[in-house]
Amino acid sequence: MVLQGGHLLASWGDIARADMTFSIAKSYLAVLTGLAVDDGLIGDIDEPVGQRVPGPLFADAHNGKVTWRHLLEQTSEWRGEMFGKPDQIDHNRLVAPNADNSRKGELRELQAPGTFYEYNDVRVNLLSFSLLNLFKRPLPDVVRERIMDPIGASKNWSWAGYDNSWVEIDGQRMQSVPGGGHWGGGMFIGADDHARFGLLMARGGDWNGKRLLSQGWIDAMWAQSANQPNYGFLWWLNRGPHANKAAPETAVYALGAGGNMIWIDREADMIAVTRWLPSAKAPEFIRQLIAARG
Repeated sequence: MVLQGGHLLASWGDIARADMTFSIAKSYLAVLTGLAVDDGLIGDIDEPVGQRVPGPLFADAHNGKVTWRHLLEQTSEWRGEMFGKPDQIDHNRLVAPNADNSRKGELRELQAPGTFYEYNDVRVNLLSFSLLNLFKRPLPDVVRERIMDPIGASKNWSWAGYDNSWVEIDGQRMQSVPGGGHWGGGMFIGADDHARFGLLMARGGDWNGKRLLSQGWIDAMWAQSANQPNYGFLWWLNRGPHANKAAPETAVYALGAGGNMIWIDREADMIAVTRWLPSAKAPEFIRQLIAARG
């Protein structure tokens, strides 16, 4: 799908089919974090997560230094295990064109929280679990009520956790959801719902005059992180050495395996959603999109 000025320019395929979206779910987690900030559930994203999340996950000296910002920028260096998966499983993992992941999963020496970027799904799942402890209700319910229903999204999308990610919070049993699809679960959603979500982000969190998410949080999500020039808060930025030179630096995107992408060109007020686009074809698709916008 391609939209400009909020109007549909073109679509092809079954845009309503709820498909696995892989790591685009991470960008939805970033928005949920913004809701927690807007609600006052998080006072300061630079505070240690352990101040608000009870239990052993942030109890030792190393993990006790992990902040919300670190989890959002993927610089937490948190060590431990979530739902049977140790953080080591994504050590030495790179997400970049022609990345060498031959050492993925090899144990490496951890750095101080906030000093080293690593794309690590176990730590993203930790963020999701931490947010669950704040909202005290299933995150899919929160995002449906606060974001998806107000923007007119369908009822077809779903977000499921793992068989072993059921937890009890304040006496209520609920499932913690992942920020990807590595080990089961994940977000299944149609391109048309992604497009609405992308349009809300491009419009600064305002939907037809109703404020759903603060503009300040969207600005924070899309600010360049200190340790990774093309990464913000679980959103990718068209910045740094891997930027698409045909597109403006202000472009941002949510990205998942399998060529799943929500591309937001703020200069042209354009949204594009791709599904199952081969990764090698994405730069050319964006180049042609930019050329066609005039």
